[in-house]
Amino acid sequence: MRLARPATFAMAALAVLAAANASGAAASPNAATPLTARSNADWLRSLPFADRADYEDARRGLVARFPERTIGTADGKVAWDFDAYAFEAAQDAPATVNPSLWRLAQLNNEAGLFKVTDRVYQVRGADLANMNIIEGDTGLILIDTLLTAETARAALDLYYAHRPRKPVVAILYTHSHADHFGGVRGIVSEDDVKRGKVAILAPHGFMEEAVSENVLAGSAMGRRAQYMYGTLLPKSATGQVDTGLGKATARGTITLIAPTELITQPIDTRRIDGVDIEFELTPGTEAPAEMNVYLPQFRTLCIAENAVRTQHNLLTLRGAQVRDAKAWSYFLGQALVRYGDRTDVLIGQHHWPTWGRARIVEMLSDQRDMYAYLNDQTLRLMNQGMTPLDIADTLKTLPEPLASKWYARDYYGSVSHNVRAVYQRYLGFYDGNPAHLNPLPPVQTARKTIEWMGGADAVLARAREAYARGEYRWVAQIGNELVFADPANAAARALQADALEQLGYQSENATWRNIYLTGAQELRNGVNKATGSALGSSDLVRALTVTNFFDYLAVRLNADKAAGKTMTLNWNFSDLQQRYAMTLRNSALTYVAGAQAAQPTAAVTLTKATLDQISLKQLTLPDAMKSGAIRIDGDPRAVAALFAMMDTFDPAFNLVTPQERP
Repeated sequence: MRLARPATFAMAALAVLAAANASGAAASPNAATPLTARSNADWLRSLPFADRADYEDARRGLVARFPERTIGTADGKVAWDFDAYAFEAAQDAPATVNPSLWRLAQLNNEAGLFKVTDRVYQVRGADLANMNIIEGDTGLILIDTLLTAETARAALDLYYAHRPRKPVVAILYTHSHADHFGGVRGIVSEDDVKRGKVAILAPHGFMEEAVSENVLAGSAMGRRAQYMYGTLLPKSATGQVDTGLGKATARGTITLIAPTELITQPIDTRRIDGVDIEFELTPGTEAPAEMNVYLPQFRTLCIAENAVRTQHNLLTLRGAQVRDAKAWSYFLGQALVRYGDRTDVLIGQHHWPTWGRARIVEMLSDQRDMYAYLNDQTLRLMNQGMTPLDIADTLKTLPEPLASKWYARDYYGSVSHNVRAVYQRYLGFYDGNPAHLNPLPPVQTARKTIEWMGGADAVLARAREAYARGEYRWVAQIGNELVFADPANAAARALQADALEQLGYQSENATWRNIYLTGAQELRNGVNKATGSALGSSDLVRALTVTNFFDYLAVRLNADKAAGKTMTLNWNFSDLQQRYAMTLRNSALTYVAGAQAAQPTAAVTLTKATLDQISLKQLTLPDAMKSGAIRIDGDPRAVAALFAMMDTFDPAFNLVTPQERP
């Protein structure tokens, strides 16, 4: 049995991101300290801020801005607010924002419809990602659909307001992350897709990765994503200013329509509505299922999310499987060889285009070299016996001149956490030091550490002295011990929050800033428990396979409640003609597809649609049994008993204070 892997963009994470309402902090943020202000000012001397080419490119080809100031949802909420980042109009960065990040935040704020080249248009700034629009002979070919139906519809409406109203005839999903397919129902109907009026093409493995990977660790990823994207922070100079890839994630309806065709060959050429399209599969790069799209008639290469105007993540901070830097570098090199000499325009699914063959070759070469450097140099130092933190402290930055290229800066990924990701990919969590093999858990460690250091008052006094000297990283580290030793220590929480806040103000990386500032906010004000739901998009739930559902049941099984209990259940899905034999034994829930137990505790007959309704909480198990939607032969109490053993996950668990153990 193949288990679904943890999400790169978890379903529950997206539900939280799409539904969360930014909550202003009850306690006001601090100003930048003089040391932070000086640190940020120093950045103006270390990078080529006089180079304004990106500002020109980000505005090039502007056709129109969005006419409305907000994009709404059907229930009257705001999916996107174009005025939310109006404070970024000031040219000079405030002392509370790293000037390099401020620069990118301004560039990402260029929202509207842009002409890229003849018959190629791009909509940016209405969601985390871009929508690229290709004008075919009779209709439109869309590359990606944004995250939500509301923002996707608004993007296409903006296009139609300034270009001929041709129907959408094809949608190309570049990869399996929801910010690139979630808006599909805002653009086309499933009925039109089923009737063949709209083709949807995606890379091999798309549905498996888009759906099955969005289940098992979804609750944990959703909570961590709140920190990474700053969804709980106010949008301000002391709060969230950007995400690195774009401004933010829209807060609308995430949808999914399955592809009608999959690209399965490494290179696959199609002609769609008079447009020649060459697909290049790039599996295992930025997403497990991803592909570049080349348009030879327009000499335009869509590089998907394999090259963006930042160093990307090898391990996203919301949590995921580690990405393969070597494969990423390899496929960028392949794209460069195959398309470099015949590409005049480079577009992607984030940020603005690049024009000119020489500039395109330079950018793709630099990005290829960046991931190769991160992979190979980490391995070199790893083989010299260095630990992950040692390697991060040794490498620190990319080599020059790469380090001075704006599109290689640490806005989303970073050298620090990417080299640790490479280490994890090859050697795992353990660094080889026996002292780190079985350490005490965080709360016990914290209490013993603070006790050995003379108690909370003594440690707090010394930590305040370190804060006054600007040693914010150390204060955050030792402050965390104080808080975990005694979460009720208000002075420790306040000092820890102050240190995290200054680290956030200094950070060039948008996600690091969001994480630091969200931690500070929750230390001061507690966790906002009304920040979203663990229930995902209904389309994604319906797209789950039966095996996905059973895998998730196994994750939810509470081992203590199941201790000493055994049962076998035969599952029969009458609409799918699928059968499964499930066994509960030794507090583990396992199953075999295509099999049935000879003497089951109970046999369950139902349809996949009924299972979906139960998953979406539209139908309870007792009601399903009463209506006949589920038939149980044998002991009906067994099924109810199994579901009574399941945990329900809290989507707002603690991160900067100890989490209560289940």
